[in-house]
Amino acid sequence: MLLVHGSCHGAWCWRDVIAALAARGVTARAIDLPGHGADTTPLDAVTLEGYAQAIVAAARDMHDGPVPVVGHSMAGYAIAAAAVAAPERVEKLIFLCAYVPQDGCSMVDLRKAGPRQPLLPAIRQHADGISYSFAEEYHKPLFYQDCSDADVSFARANLTPQAILPQATPLALTPAYHAVEKHYIRCTEDNVIPTEYQAHMARDFAPGHLSTLPSSHSPFFSMPGRLAECLVAILGR
Repeated sequence: MLLVHGSCHGAWCWRDVIAALAARGVTARAIDLPGHGADTTPLDAVTLEGYAQAIVAAARDMHDGPVPVVGHSMAGYAIAAAAVAAPERVEKLIFLCAYVPQDGCSMVDLRKAGPRQPLLPAIRQHADGISYSFAEEYHKPLFYQDCSDADVSFARANLTPQAILPQATPLALTPAYHAVEKHYIRCTEDNVIPTEYQAHMARDFAPGHLSTLPSSHSPFFSMPGRLAECLVAILGR
C-alpha cells in the first residue's frame, strides 16, 4: 500500500499508520511528493504532473503490478492524476478526507465550491507568489484538534510551504481513471474539508465503498490503529 500526504505535509505524517498496518500484516510505504518533506524539488518546479509521476514511480518500485494508493486531503488530486497517467499501476484509489477530482476542475476550484470555507482564514500566501503556508494559530483547531500536543509539535517541526501550481491545475479525467476501484474514508469531525462536502464528493462511489472515522482531518495522528483497520478492511473488499 502506498500512502500519499496532503498539503504542507510529507511522508513523516504516516509514521504511526505504517507501524499499525505492519502489525496487521500489511506492508505500506509513504513518499514525499516533490517539494515536500525531504524532497528538494524547488517550489517553482512543483507540478501536478510531477506529483503523479512520483506516485507512479513509487508504485513501480513497490510491486510489478498495481498497488492500492491512499491520498489524504489535497492528495486526492495527486493520486487521481497518477491513475490518469498510469492506471495499470493503481489497484485501488482510497481517498482519505480528500478532494475527489471533477473533470476539468482544479483542486482550488473544488475547495471554492464547498459549502463552507473553514480553511481560508488560515492560508498565508508567501511573498514569492508561488507558495503558501498555514498560520500556526490555526494548526491545532483546524487540523489536529483531537491529536496529542506531541503530535502537533512533531507536525509543526516538519510542515513545509505548499506550492500553489499543482492545486490550481485542472485535471482531465479519462475512462481508465473512471474504471479504477475507488473508496472514500470520511472524517466526521473534520474542520478542514466539511464532512458534508466529503459525503457529496463521494456520492457516486459504489455501494459499500464509503467508510467513516470519528476523527479530525488528521486520523494518521489521532487514531492510526482505527485508520489502519479501515484500510485493511478496504483491502479485503
